[in-house]
Amino acid sequence: MVGKTLRLKQQYFFVSATLQDIIRRFKKSNLPWSQFPNQVSIQLNDTHPTLGIAELQRILVDEEGLLWDEAWDIVTKTYSFTNHTVLPEALEKWAVPLMQDLLPRLMMIIFDINLYFLQKVERVFPGDRDRLRRMSIVIEGQPQYISMAHLAVVGSHTVNGVAALHSELVKSMLFQDFVEYFGESRFTNVTNGVTPRRWLHQANPRLSNLIASKLGNENFLKHLNELTRLKAFAAEPTFQKDWMEIKYQNKVRLANYIRAHCGVDVSPDALFDIQCKRFHEYKRQFMNILGVIHRYKRLKALSPEDRAKETKKVVIFAGKSAPGYYIAKLIIKLINNAAEVINEDPDTAEYLKLVFIPNYNVSLAEIIIPASDISQHISTAGTEASGTSNMKFVLNGGLIIGTVDGANIEIGEEVGEENIWLFGALTPDVEDIRHDQRYHSLALDPELDLVIKSIQSGDFGEPYIFEPLVSTLTVGHDFYIISKDFPAYLETLGAIDVAFKDKSAWAKKSINAAASMGKFSSDRSIEEYAQRIWNIEPVTVPK
Repeated sequence: MVGKTLRLKQQYFFVSATLQDIIRRFKKSNLPWSQFPNQVSIQLNDTHPTLGIAELQRILVDEEGLLWDEAWDIVTKTYSFTNHTVLPEALEKWAVPLMQDLLPRLMMIIFDINLYFLQKVERVFPGDRDRLRRMSIVIEGQPQYISMAHLAVVGSHTVNGVAALHSELVKSMLFQDFVEYFGESRFTNVTNGVTPRRWLHQANPRLSNLIASKLGNENFLKHLNELTRLKAFAAEPTFQKDWMEIKYQNKVRLANYIRAHCGVDVSPDALFDIQCKRFHEYKRQFMNILGVIHRYKRLKALSPEDRAKETKKVVIFAGKSAPGYYIAKLIIKLINNAAEVINEDPDTAEYLKLVFIPNYNVSLAEIIIPASDISQHISTAGTEASGTSNMKFVLNGGLIIGTVDGANIEIGEEVGEENIWLFGALTPDVEDIRHDQRYHSLALDPELDLVIKSIQSGDFGEPYIFEPLVSTLTVGHDFYIISKDFPAYLETLGAIDVAFKDKSAWAKKSINAAASMGKFSSDRSIEEYAQRIWNIEPVTVPK
């Protein structure tokens, strides 16, 4: 409770301070309040700053003396809302008693916003009480809660998702009632992007310089679509050699970091398979480590002669869990326990290493991302809004294995199916799979079952430690459908092993993939926000 109280205080502090500064600057223009939305556009980056809607209404009504309807018209023309998740548990809700205690006037205003909004809905859908309940900003219960996502939709003129699939799910799953009331025009998509100045030029200066030398200038750092010109050189042996030499040096840099900070020796000649992102069950780091254990068991069962034919691999995890997320912490524990066993096994250590890099942050990402041969973006279909690490990896010449989810879909469209490995169940099928697993008692995939039995037998530490984690697949009915996707996952990893052995073909894939990333610049994202949501024109900066 103390943590939640602090969080709410922080949110109000920042939105209040921001609005006070915005209004201070607006008043210098001596324009009437009716011009405020023409001078100011506020983008809500997820639900965390949504209190700003009620706070601006409070300032306009209580401090500036505007009538309610006049103030609300200004508020709704000023705000727009970016949704970043389709997971219901991640959509912020605040208990009404906490709000009343800390922010009593804002709570009164939110109640009024909700009442006036529902009165309008009632006029459009008379007698549909269930619809009123579903659309209410106030969630009834003991205690009542405030849905910040609903407040954000009601108080904004535009709502956007951050990838094409995600934006469709926002309309069909999260806010279907609001789409029917406000109309489709209120909802749009702006696919995320990353800045090439940081994630290519700063993080991977050798590669940036090579590209500049080939294209004749550094214009691609501001106009990322120019990377497409690299495709003309993708099959050129000299360019392939230069490109892959830079990849090798980045792998050496990461190997040195791993040796210094993790005490593990890894070979830069091996396939670097990386998953670095926030730990969450839907991102399925659990499936990845289960796949690593399966690979280890398979290698152990091979003869030395057959083992020598296998692709050598280094599997690297990095990322953090929320402090109270017990299952995510167990996944990290399993990774580290498995690493202790795998890295010390003389039979397999030459062919498989496993590393968890602690204290993941953006600076560390700048070392990890340029070193990847393959990166994993394997969320359950329909759960990842977009992802941006997938964009960063491919921009640096790393290929990806992923599910048909988030921005993976659009990356696949850009790079071509020959330069990406997609697998797994599709979003429309996920609910049916979950239904079958819950009510038809489906058996685990046999290969997955062998891995689970290995964990339960104590191969990677005391079995009781991992029982809550294993239970998510068994008594928990495998909500993130790891068992369903596991056979396709293993098959796809096998295909990557084969592809990695053809160095020239791999280099060509790497170059073509990176050359196809022009769409995924944050410059394009910001331009779309500016043109379609903020309605502002670019300004030429005087030289």
